[in-house]
Amino acid sequence: MLPAGKQVLRLGLGGAARSAPASALRSWGVPRYCSGSAPRDAGKVHRVPAQLKPSQLDKRILLWTGRFKSLEEIPARVPPEMIDVARNKARVKVCYIMIGLTVIACFVVIASAKRAAERHESLTRWNLAKKAKWREEAASAAQVKAK
Repeated sequence: MLPAGKQVLRLGLGGAARSAPASALRSWGVPRYCSGSAPRDAGKVHRVPAQLKPSQLDKRILLWTGRFKSLEEIPARVPPEMIDVARNKARVKVCYIMIGLTVIACFVVIASAKRAAERHESLTRWNLAKKAKWREEAASAAQVKAK
């Protein structure tokens, strides 16, 4: 401790520095840091915050990402970090699957467009034929009304 007459620089709640005599320092005024291992109220029962009960979807994700081999191996409570890692791995796997399906869909569209070009089909011809059909239907409806 400091001798009785010395001044000590302390930080208050507002963050401003102020000086106080060494005799003014009390044990409750000095900040103390605890690890949180001992509960303040011994009578209260605290649940462990580092454990979560996985839902059925979380269990399927843990199983799909290879963390566990079967549903029976998954414990009743798992750390949230494990669920986060499994979700991220599942997200990456789903992205890879979607990329693969997109590439396959591109090749299917290319193949069907080549087949349509061999049959001399195009959107322009299809649109013109559809509009010609509509004109014929409108003309026939006009003739029926005129009679």
